[in-house]
Amino acid sequence: MTRVVMIGASGHVGTYLVPRLVEAGHDVVAISRGQRQPYQPHGAWRKVKQAVIDRSAAEQAGSFGDQILALQPDVVIDMICFNLESARHLVQALRGQVQHFLHCGTVWVHGPSVEVPTTEAQPRTPFGEYGIQKAAIEAFLLDEARRGNFPATCLHPGHIVGPGWPPLNPAGNFNPRVFGQLARGEEVALPHFGLETVHHVHADDVAQIFFKTMQNWSSAVGESFHAVSPAAVTLRGYAESVAGWFGRDANLRFLPWADWEALQEKEDAVKTWEHIAHSPNCSIEKGRRLLGYEPRYHSFEAIYESVEWMVEQGIVKVDTSAGTREEKLNFVNSYSFALAQTVGRTTSDRQTPATACDDQG
Repeated sequence: MTRVVMIGASGHVGTYLVPRLVEAGHDVVAISRGQRQPYQPHGAWRKVKQAVIDRSAAEQAGSFGDQILALQPDVVIDMICFNLESARHLVQALRGQVQHFLHCGTVWVHGPSVEVPTTEAQPRTPFGEYGIQKAAIEAFLLDEARRGNFPATCLHPGHIVGPGWPPLNPAGNFNPRVFGQLARGEEVALPHFGLETVHHVHADDVAQIFFKTMQNWSSAVGESFHAVSPAAVTLRGYAESVAGWFGRDANLRFLPWADWEALQEKEDAVKTWEHIAHSPNCSIEKGRRLLGYEPRYHSFEAIYESVEWMVEQGIVKVDTSAGTREEKLNFVNSYSFALAQTVGRTTSDRQTPATACDDQG
């Protein structure tokens, strides 16, 4: 039985990946700070060994790598490494002691898009501390794999979505108000012409590619892979689709950046600039070819689940004049079925991703 130690196991991806690993027969140790439960319940968590470690404190004490090694892992999955020194510390402790090391990166290692869809082979031109550090970690790990025989693989997710947390919205930030405005037919301002792109991915599809990376060791070691949906979406197309889910035509206004920024809360404007300056649009052909990665969710399907959850939780306020909340949810659910039918699967297939532990993509 392979022992998998997952650092940052109770987050978006771990919610889906841990049940996959358990149901595949792996011995799973979940490392967290003990401050959060998984976003979706699953019986597999009863079989998971829990270990509470404060990574920051342990790294400052120089003991984090040794604490991970003491758990006797065959595979280590690191979801929460954000700077190069953290990666160096862990590699030093685990060198020669593990069969596989999987690092969760980000599509922001690329910086601005040049030729799209962006492939993993394109030169890195990251900007912003997050992207710069993640690119440095990737370069370090792949060099260690190719020259130092350290069995590392880097997986680069896009904007991770799923039921349980608000998704990146059509304005390129995380303010759920935008979804309510679109649902009610109110005007929504977008920067420029709304043609910048964002690239979402369902958390279960990120879990899928991590799982398949473990299954395809010889093809995965020393490589990086995008973990995204089959296609990016434009801000304008995203807004129009969301409005359509509620039987609306999107009421959009396009503004120059300075004019748009002046209307926004500072945090929202900063997030939007970060996202549209990157405008990710990434290829998954390498993952398909080498790992058999096949996302279950297109971007709008993945986003839809998050929006549905926000409506159910009352985070997104729909137009009450159009009917009761239950009537509106019935409409949204009927759209969900129609959307699922367009890609040839039923809504029941989409609503049980955490139990899908086979190779059926």
